[in-house]
Amino acid sequence: MKRILIPVALCAIAGVAAYHYLTRSDPSAGTAPVLHGAPATAAQVVRGEYLARAADCVACHTTPGGKPFAGGLAFKLPFGTLYSSNITPDGKTGLGNWSDDDFVRALHDGIRHDGQRLYPAFPYTSYSLLSRDDVLAIKAYLFSLPPVEQTTREPDLSFPFNQRWAMGFWNAAFFKSERFKPEPNRSAEWNSGAYLAIGLAHCAECHTPRNIGFALEHRNELAGAEVNGWRAPNITADPAHGIGRWTDAELYQYLRFGHAAGHGSAGGPMAEAVENSLQYLDRQDALALIAYLRSVPARQGEHPVEVNARPASMQSSSAYSPSANTPEDLRVGLQLFEGSCASCHQWNGNGAQTRYAALTGARSVNDPTGQNVMQIILHGGKMRIGTEEAFMPSFGAALTDGEIAQLSNYVLYQFGGKQGKVTAAMVAGQRKH
Repeated sequence: MKRILIPVALCAIAGVAAYHYLTRSDPSAGTAPVLHGAPATAAQVVRGEYLARAADCVACHTTPGGKPFAGGLAFKLPFGTLYSSNITPDGKTGLGNWSDDDFVRALHDGIRHDGQRLYPAFPYTSYSLLSRDDVLAIKAYLFSLPPVEQTTREPDLSFPFNQRWAMGFWNAAFFKSERFKPEPNRSAEWNSGAYLAIGLAHCAECHTPRNIGFALEHRNELAGAEVNGWRAPNITADPAHGIGRWTDAELYQYLRFGHAAGHGSAGGPMAEAVENSLQYLDRQDALALIAYLRSVPARQGEHPVEVNARPASMQSSSAYSPSANTPEDLRVGLQLFEGSCASCHQWNGNGAQTRYAALTGARSVNDPTGQNVMQIILHGGKMRIGTEEAFMPSFGAALTDGEIAQLSNYVLYQFGGKQGKVTAAMVAGQRKH
């Protein structure tokens, strides 16, 4: 028996030692690159507000119609549901009793006030790169807000994912707590953009696929992924499948206004990011973010989409009448589009009354899976930019799964020249998101 127990004990000791070594935290405070919207000379709360917006904290910590930052938003994952935390300064249900070190530890190491491990649905894997000063500026801003007493629901996760202590081993395998280190051979603009993209704005959390352990698959960094039923597009420098052919002006328009002529409008989680976060970026910071994205190696991704901005079906249509050559199997979809969509989007995809209704060149209408087309038809969308609001109603209650499938396939044909693959069963699956 001793011959068995001794090796087991030694392996356990070695495992614990390796675990603590791999999960050790970089003690450095870190030096953040210059962000023009958050100068070091600004008051800490003012800087913190800008940084919190760049990090889009409000999107994940606010339920629809709920009080800002009070938490409760559900995150449906393959192994259960998580709910975002209350991050108002309420002493009972929020962060009111958290010290500076508590807050820094949560963002840098994924460990909360009571010592329990956080799940990486909270992107501490990205926020770990932030400097201590920036983290504390965000805390100062959050603590300047009105406290809201609202208890966060416990996670509804299956075993073993409901064991928070096991997250330590996940961290050992997939996470290293370290601060952003500027690259000396890169420009100041590039370093600022990198800090924004991979730290504050945590772009990879949506645009990078995940591996079997639900960690980011860095070999496909920013090559596109699925998020809550939506397809986050490829934003690498790939000219066919990514943003390689976009001009800087087009990228700026999309980030700042949620729309770029010839590329369509943002929807789903990206629309939320533009509304809550990206529209508030200082112009120079937005251009720095674009400079960084330009440098990301081109990758095709697992779900490549080639955009045809002027398919024959659209070119043979006018604003007020469709092409006469629509295939017979898409006639029902055409009739549904005529009754519900044509007055806003027009048959040639140029859109009426608002630029946000334009479909020309949109990635969504060029993806044969029709994933984002289904989502926007089912759930609708809205986005407020300044004083302007873009709105599309939901048709989930008005149309059956079969009708939405037919409408989606028509849209893919008419505005992308693609053979849609949407079925009623796929629509039924999308209703769950």
